[in-house]
Amino acid sequence: MAFAEINGQTIHFEDTGGDGPVVILGHGFLMDHTMFVHQVEALRGQYRVITWDERCFGETVTDGQPFSYWDSASDCLGLMDHLGIDRCVVGGMSQGGYLSLRVALTAPERVRALILLDTAANAEHAEVAAAYQQMIDTWAAVGAVPELAEVVAGIIIAEPEENARWIAKWQARPKEHIVEAGACLLGRDDITARLGEITCPALVVHGTEDTAITMDLSEALAAGLPGCSGVVKVGGAHAANLTNPVPVNAAILEFLGGLPA
Repeated sequence: MAFAEINGQTIHFEDTGGDGPVVILGHGFLMDHTMFVHQVEALRGQYRVITWDERCFGETVTDGQPFSYWDSASDCLGLMDHLGIDRCVVGGMSQGGYLSLRVALTAPERVRALILLDTAANAEHAEVAAAYQQMIDTWAAVGAVPELAEVVAGIIIAEPEENARWIAKWQARPKEHIVEAGACLLGRDDITARLGEITCPALVVHGTEDTAITMDLSEALAAGLPGCSGVVKVGGAHAANLTNPVPVNAAILEFLGGLPA
């Protein structure tokens, strides 16, 4: 395992190494760096792929203080600094996409391109936030009990074998970690009006069965990014890159192959 002390956090990351172009990927809410196992396998022959655990998830040790996705963007940039990476392709799924967009807004000169998987630019809608807050409060009180975990896994993953694997991970994690992570998720700001500032090439991929972030939000994201040609639609729910990796990987490889040197 590799760790870096960044912004008061002990960030866990995995690095395939090599001298290929760098791609760094951030995971979704409740997930960890291993959700990109299929992307790492597909890319590692040509690219140096870095995956990392964000605050409150995976093996990263968090200071327990409130944070925002702007802080997570700073963590990503700090990891790049730690690894001596000046500029690279930055991407992520869901909340990994939220922070990746903020990396591009914070330090556009350091982002070669964006890979945005099942993500959006909006703040959470009030009625959705209220429902999710109930889930988070229950999780914080009693943990990832089977009934709750099955509902959440059905939203994010919706594949029985993967559901079971991730539920086991959730049940092994300290339940209180969801509190600050949830506050960050539900309290995020709307950056839709700033998308035009992000001029680098951008790939937007979205699962057609995603109910956590609906297709219209993905289409609005793609429409707002000058460097995006539209949404690549693939089968699968929210974590489409995990459950439907073949079309997702094909889209990523085609996108990366077409980037300017």
